[in-house]
Amino acid sequence: MLITIEKVIILKTVSIFSSISDETLAQLALVMTEEELDTGQELFAKGDYGEDMYVIISGSVRVHDGENTLNNLGEKDIFGEMAVLDPRPRVASITAVEPTRLLRLDRPSLYELMDKHSEVAHGIIRVLCGHLRDRIADINELNALK
Repeated sequence: MLITIEKVIILKTVSIFSSISDETLAQLALVMTEEELDTGQELFAKGDYGEDMYVIISGSVRVHDGENTLNNLGEKDIFGEMAVLDPRPRVASITAVEPTRLLRLDRPSLYELMDKHSEVAHGIIRVLCGHLRDRIADINELNALK
């Protein structure tokens, strides 16, 4: 188990939290829980309802829709940021590619932090905008191939 300062050091290197003060990160670290996945273990499946987002401490996961790989994520990447904000079914499955350690943040804890610290919301908005831009670029690339 990581101690709070170790979690803060990890969170400081994650894009979504990089501009947040150490004090706020310490509060965030206190409410995040650790999870471990074995190689091949599915964390959740497409269509599941979720209210958690995750930061990869070590290891890697595959984001997929059935056999179709959508993305591979590794150390310091985040996922689940849509589910933590929008209580609709997950749009992809997550499976560990190797032994993987995660930090989990649930919706109630995130909302409480966003109420007190707007920079947390700003970080999430930045990441979601980046995802949207990436998907638009993907669509444009596919359309160019037609």
